[in-house]
Amino acid sequence: MRILPQDHAALDLVGRGEAILIDRAVAWSNVNSGSDNPDGLNAMLDLLEAEAARLPAEVIRVQTQGFSTVADDGTVRPQSRADALKVTARPDAPIQVVLTGHYDTVYPADSAFQTVAHRLDGALNGPGIADMKGGISVMLGALEAFETHPDRANVGWTVLLSPDEEIGSPASAPLLAELGARGHVGMTYEPALADGTLAGARKGSGNFHLIVRGRAAHAGRAFHEGANAVAGAAIVAAALHGLNGRREGVTVNVARISGGGALNVVADNAVVRFNVRVPDAQAAAWITDAIAEIAATPPFDGLMLDLHGGMTRAPKPMDASQTALFEAVRETGALLGQTIAWSPSGGVCEGNNLHAAGLPNIDTLGVRGGLIHSPEEFAWPESFVERARLSTLMLCKIASGEIDAQRLKRLRLETL
Repeated sequence: MRILPQDHAALDLVGRGEAILIDRAVAWSNVNSGSDNPDGLNAMLDLLEAEAARLPAEVIRVQTQGFSTVADDGTVRPQSRADALKVTARPDAPIQVVLTGHYDTVYPADSAFQTVAHRLDGALNGPGIADMKGGISVMLGALEAFETHPDRANVGWTVLLSPDEEIGSPASAPLLAELGARGHVGMTYEPALADGTLAGARKGSGNFHLIVRGRAAHAGRAFHEGANAVAGAAIVAAALHGLNGRREGVTVNVARISGGGALNVVADNAVVRFNVRVPDAQAAAWITDAIAEIAATPPFDGLMLDLHGGMTRAPKPMDASQTALFEAVRETGALLGQTIAWSPSGGVCEGNNLHAAGLPNIDTLGVRGGLIHSPEEFAWPESFVERARLSTLMLCKIASGEIDAQRLKRLRLETL
């Protein structure tokens, strides 16, 4: 591959838009859109919709599905989320590219971390500046530049911006599955590492909530008439923790036990919350069965166990399609003077969903940054143009056929 004159024109457009790429990401990061902040999510959706309208594409809001959560008292409560934003150009083109991102963050509405600041070393420090409002800005900048390319008619593209990635995509998962089944190549804008390294193979993940119901009694007068749900939850949590080390690459993290009440009352409710990570589908089946076995057997009389949740994201291995796509991205980056490397990750993202639906994808095309999910989250300003140029050139090479998207899709389907 080489950079053609028409590619240079699109790349030059990216460079001239550097201030826009950075400034809008900063403005977006100053809007709190924590996963459980509906007002902030809707405010962010308004901003994104207005910005997406600049592209020559159809922009629509898509309703996300309802789901349920388990409260600390063990009640199961229905939940909903804001709409997703879907932006579509040329849906009938022979090659379809799916670009995804999320506009929720991990920072709640009452977080002390609300605005972007400039660090002394030049980095931008702010909520979501890397994960992933900076990435969304990069994505839109690359599409705007690509739409000036003479080969653009060969490629249709769909953007999906979701409101719930940080909580496992329970509301947007069906939308991701639908797009993943239809597309040829996926591009997702989670942040790269600070040095530009991409995530390669990813583990799968599951979130579980085990409700423990006991029997209340006076702790002094009638202790033996009760069944202590908190004590039962502790025993169950120890059993879950004991699954660690029994299968390579599988981890079980007991994150929280809630429940109980006054010190003189035998607790009649508790909830054990835990996350699992697995390297492959066989490990996912093993841990699911092991958890079901524990949940089927109360640790002592008087207790009832009720398991909720499950595997939310399948593993994303470096199969033939992923390997071929990464090599194409490495070659594309080299044309721009960028060294592209990747390493496995225990983290998960929408790239897992897309891969499970049959879509080869690169899922760390966002800005270079780090310390995400903390008040130290940062992004390097120079990486906005750098990463937008990489995505732009990838789209150009997909349109020209130098990156063979249809072959990549065939490779992925062969492993399903």
